[in-house]
Amino acid sequence: MKLLFTLLAVFLFTLIVQAQPTNPLPLWPEGAPGALGTEDKDIPTLTPFWPDPATATGAAMVICPGGGYAHLAPHEGKTYAEWLNDQGVAAFVLKYRLAPAYHHPAMLQDVSRAVRLVRAHAAEWKLDPKRIGLMGSSAGGHLTSTLLTHFDAGKPDATDPIERQSSRPDIGILCYPVITMGAKTHGGSKQNLLGANPAPELVEEFSNEKHVTKDTPPCFLFHTSEDKAVPVENTLEFAAALQRVGVPFALHIYEKGPHGIGLGVHEYDPAKLHPWAKDCAFWLKEQGFVK
Repeated sequence: MKLLFTLLAVFLFTLIVQAQPTNPLPLWPEGAPGALGTEDKDIPTLTPFWPDPATATGAAMVICPGGGYAHLAPHEGKTYAEWLNDQGVAAFVLKYRLAPAYHHPAMLQDVSRAVRLVRAHAAEWKLDPKRIGLMGSSAGGHLTSTLLTHFDAGKPDATDPIERQSSRPDIGILCYPVITMGAKTHGGSKQNLLGANPAPELVEEFSNEKHVTKDTPPCFLFHTSEDKAVPVENTLEFAAALQRVGVPFALHIYEKGPHGIGLGVHEYDPAKLHPWAKDCAFWLKEQGFVK
């Protein structure tokens, strides 16, 4: 009998592993909307990272690396994914389209599709469709805060089943994020997203501190006060907006640390992580994402 249960467990484990993809997934297999070609830079993807099935919680996180909307920083993608896996959370690193070839709305299209795609495959991938979060750093934090404030419920009558899904993340994690397109923005991120001379309406629309509502998901935010590239006011103003409308959040401002600090390491090492990782893991437990 013991041997039978062992064989059954191995069989079920094999089924789960086979159902969970490991290679990058194109967000639109037939081509992204507004794509300018078919090169790698024209094809937004999600790269999955799976936790040990023995410790998996069923929660998932889509990760938006930073890089000023011009490149993607690996230590804010793969490294975060490996840390999340250690918490039992499945992770999906988003490769979104970038300047100079792309500007808005390509980035928002990509991150919206990413959340929908994970939610659409939740049953197949053994995930909880009500525990799908979004995480981003720097410009990736701006993209994250954009979807946290500009999500939609999906299109119930869409022929594509992925487009029927809601793009609303269930939680958000914002790491030294660009939030505003106003005076305290990061100039390079603003130009790469909106162009050299954006219309005032676009600047207003993507100053995300102005678009927080009671339906914005709960958030974890961290920044350092000595950040010279993205002023800490970005995080403080978003937290203040959350407070005004009653959205739960955890806010951590550390004195020391340069912009782009990530987890404090460029290659994942659980013994050398910045303290925000422990604070965030505690918050993820409070949100039901971590056991």
